[in-house]
Amino acid sequence: MSPYPLHTILFLDIETVSQYPVFGEVPDDWAELWRRKAENLTRDKPAATPEELYGRAAIYAEFGKIICISCGVLSGPPAERKLLLKSFYGDDEKDLLLRFCDLLYNWGSEGQKFLCAHNGKDFDFPYLCRRMIIHGMKLPSVLNLSGKKTLGSTAYRHDGTLEIW
Repeated sequence: MSPYPLHTILFLDIETVSQYPVFGEVPDDWAELWRRKAENLTRDKPAATPEELYGRAAIYAEFGKIICISCGVLSGPPAERKLLLKSFYGDDEKDLLLRFCDLLYNWGSEGQKFLCAHNGKDFDFPYLCRRMIIHGMKLPSVLNLSGKKTLGSTAYRHDGTLEIW
């Protein structure tokens, strides 16, 4: 059983891809940055070329982009509970993020709210924030933890599925 009222949790998942389909399409200045990243990735492992490692670029917000954000909330009393789902997708990442932020502003405007994503603290939430910053967007308060406690009672709390159940 969740320690939080289920209607206060927004479950989400993001899907990411590399900025460019193949390394050969990466502009020269970004290719050099990826080469530096690849050196760090292979520092303690068998050497692989930056081209071979480019398939991993999607997991780094600086070299990837979000193509889909899917969200779900549970609504209603237990006997009549419904799962409400919404997905944001499209080629324009900034537009996708703006639409997602609108949902966060509307959903998170009253009472204590929680976000939950599998590995959210280490991947989904930081990735979302980095991509919003890259696009010059203001972070919604539910994602902006600067100067806030991340444990204990907070206005917003981020959790992973393993931490809730």
